Amino acid sequence: MDFVPYAVPFFIALIVVELLADRWRGERNYRVADAINSLSTGVLSTTTGLLTKGVGILTYAFALKHLAVIDLPAHSVLTWGFAFVFYDFCYYWLHRMGHERNILWAAHSVHHQSEDYNLSTALRQTSTGFLLSWIFYLPLAVLGVPLVVFISVASLNLLYQFWVHTRHVPKLGWYEWFFVTPSNHRAHHAQNALYMDRNYGGVFIIWDRLFGTFQEEDDNEPVIFGVTTPLASWNPLWANLQFYAQLWSDARRAECWWDKLRIWFMRTGWRPADVKAKYPMARHDLSQFRKFDVPLDVRQQVYIALQFAAYVGFGSYLMNFGEGLPTAALILGWSAMALGLFTLGVALENRPWALKAELSRLVLNVPLVWLAPLVGLWPASNLGWLGLLSYSLLSVIGLYCCRSRFTRLVS
Repeated sequence: MDFVPYAVPFFIALIVVELLADRWRGERNYRVADAINSLSTGVLSTTTGLLTKGVGILTYAFALKHLAVIDLPAHSVLTWGFAFVFYDFCYYWLHRMGHERNILWAAHSVHHQSEDYNLSTALRQTSTGFLLSWIFYLPLAVLGVPLVVFISVASLNLLYQFWVHTRHVPKLGWYEWFFVTPSNHRAHHAQNALYMDRNYGGVFIIWDRLFGTFQEEDDNEPVIFGVTTPLASWNPLWANLQFYAQLWSDARRAECWWDKLRIWFMRTGWRPADVKAKYPMARHDLSQFRKFDVPLDVRQQVYIALQFAAYVGFGSYLMNFGEGLPTAALILGWSAMALGLFTLGVALENRPWALKAELSRLVLNVPLVWLAPLVGLWPASNLGWLGLLSYSLLSVIGLYCCRSRFTRLVS
């Protein structure tokens, strides 16, 4: 059983609580654009998962049927306990390789791109992790962990990781020795040399202590969050493609065919010698670090936030009813979601063409409402057209109020 959909309201409530704690303490751990960007990658990841989660489930089910050396009973407490611990062990190695190999970092880097650290960061997830992550969980299938137990402990592992993405919880004494905590996970999200590639556990930090990858958060070394090659964008689609694009560019430029192939599987950061010499990358100097930001008028921020809320509602609809929808409907839903979040990213960056992009998005809602019943995304109804008319009218009014602001790129 996947518990994550049931936890979404609690995620939202806790984010609100953390925001209030920020205000009460006079801190600024949230920025509107960064939070929307993080949540956008999460919404996009969830929507993508409706189309791709079969990859992990089917491969696991196949391995369980044909490769399992024993059959563990699903009703046994020992099975659940073993599965919960062993899943985290497998997650440790997936997470570690996700930092140490180019092709896996291309997927996982999405989670680390935020230069803020708060509960919205926890929901910042990749849309391409499904491509290879399933490999690391096959040992559970070989050892006979039932599919329902596997899905359940996977969701519990993910749920645990939510609360550790906060700056409001200090070190927790003895608990730090055994479990992942906000403190040791803050170190994991750092780009400081001291903390790089450390603390990979999902629930248990003991794996890091056993395999030499543990690093305590040092009060004398304040954490600087983010990645060493900054995303410098608020666009969730580019967030998912950034490192793939870098690898592809280097592979294309490499003269040696062996380099073109192996770059994808080499240690993170490795580049062919000829490419590195001809196309050097700027050295990372944390002493000059500044968070990426694009100043926006309050009206712009409110408009974009309200539009994003509409997509959160759409994403909730897909999450709740997605399993019963035909593939064509899911593809249409994903396309509408991706286009919408891309356009909001353009608006957050205040691109010169942001106003045209936003108007185009609103116009494209017409064929969306027309196509949706045809592919089974939702039933045909006059309410759909009434809703579209109301939404579009309110959006145009809001856009008119801040139209003069969506005309220039501020960097």
